[in-house]
Amino acid sequence: MERDWRRFAPIGLYVALVAVVVAIGYYIVTRETGLPFQISLGLAVIGFFASIALDPDKARRTFTGRQARHGSNAVLMVIAVLGILVVVNYLVYKNVNDWKIRWDLTEDKTNTLAPETVQVLENLPETVVVQGFYTASTSSIPAEELLDQYAFYGGSKFQYEFIDPTSDPTAANEAGITQDGTLVFTMGDARQLVTNVTETELTGALIRLMNPGEKVVYFLTGHGEYSPEDGGDQSFATLKTLLTSKNYTVKVLNLLSTNSIPADASVIVIGGSIKPLSQNEVTLLAVYLQQGGTLVVMAEPWVMTEYGDQADPLATYLMENWGIQMAKDIVVDLVTEQYFIAVSDQYAQHAIASKMDNLATAFPTARSVTPAALLPAGVTVTPLILTSANSWAETNMEGLLNNELAPDEGVDTFGPISVAVVAENYGTGGRVVVFGDAEFATNGYISAYGNGAMITNSINWAAGQEAQISLTEPDTTPRMLITPKIYTLGLIFLGSVIVLPGLVIVGGVVAWIMRKRRG
Repeated sequence: MERDWRRFAPIGLYVALVAVVVAIGYYIVTRETGLPFQISLGLAVIGFFASIALDPDKARRTFTGRQARHGSNAVLMVIAVLGILVVVNYLVYKNVNDWKIRWDLTEDKTNTLAPETVQVLENLPETVVVQGFYTASTSSIPAEELLDQYAFYGGSKFQYEFIDPTSDPTAANEAGITQDGTLVFTMGDARQLVTNVTETELTGALIRLMNPGEKVVYFLTGHGEYSPEDGGDQSFATLKTLLTSKNYTVKVLNLLSTNSIPADASVIVIGGSIKPLSQNEVTLLAVYLQQGGTLVVMAEPWVMTEYGDQADPLATYLMENWGIQMAKDIVVDLVTEQYFIAVSDQYAQHAIASKMDNLATAFPTARSVTPAALLPAGVTVTPLILTSANSWAETNMEGLLNNELAPDEGVDTFGPISVAVVAENYGTGGRVVVFGDAEFATNGYISAYGNGAMITNSINWAAGQEAQISLTEPDTTPRMLITPKIYTLGLIFLGSVIVLPGLVIVGGVVAWIMRKRRG
């Protein structure tokens, strides 16, 4: 008896169908055409032709009969429609950037750039290249979405790419990256680093690139300060790199030898003096500030210096002329296991802190810095950084040396403790920022938490670089979520889970019974 092979023909079609589904699913998931994809397509081809070989008569009837003719017409119509859609989508994709058309369907237009930003992008004098340094642990999606909008309006003059600093540490080191999630804007030889990815920050970086303007930051030397020229953990070398990336020129200044402040000084930084400044140096600084100059002081606790019983003319000047009091204490913070590291608990409503993006700052061996009870005329002083309530300012240094770690009621100040203040003289335009610690900005600590952002933000504010642009804020629509009542939830559950599926089942049963009766 001869075997009828035609009955195996449908199996070939089934194998081909399953293989095609597997191939499509594999490509959708992996976006790859690797070996599994190729094997699936091979099985689909083999199954299809095996079905034809096993039952050639049926295949011939399928491709030449009346159904085939009608089916071929339908297939041609589908192919034509798909072809039109492909051509239209291709033309739109290739020309949408030239048309400058996008549709923002959100009610508040949250995906639309401010008119000021669009104007900046349309007037870029040179090509801007943005490098985003993001590790796998930090999502780059928000930055990609925002940069895509900038590239849309900037056209060929705005380009961006993302780099994993763990895979390419050389590029990260060359760019001076100290924080994950940093964007580096480059135009020609000028660069700007952005760590807080918002439209205001990105547009501000573009404006600074377009209007560089030399800003010189001088670091005072001669009193044992940390130097931006040295290496190792006990230096400001990394801070210098951050500042130069923001188009600052960093220099050192020794007032003991020059006896004058350079005319191009935008900011003077005093970081970690071990010996006190002389009265003559303080007088030079006073004249500089009276003329609208700016000063950033990072003062170590008295016990960490070699001041001894010597007077501190700088502290006296800041107290009398700026209402800033630097106490002879050391902050003890019980938030961490290392009690002498003061950790920020809250920031003031100030331009410096508004760009911290919820980053904490940590200060090793800090002293308290507070506004005086009576402020000079025309001067405002704001506590910038406060520690938690689980801290205090210890004044008994001898007790600390004997491991007597406890606050004294009526003597020590209980937390929150101010460890940094900002002051501004609205009459002269002078600005002063004072921190009760200098180590937080050294190479050894600047990468911790938001330390780097805090010191660079402070220097930016002192140099008048904190507000580069004021963007038009979109109108927001207030929304309120009203929780449905219990019977409403019950009706929703009844209708969606029971009634609708039940109607489908009943309809199927009725159709089956009617067909059964018809025979």
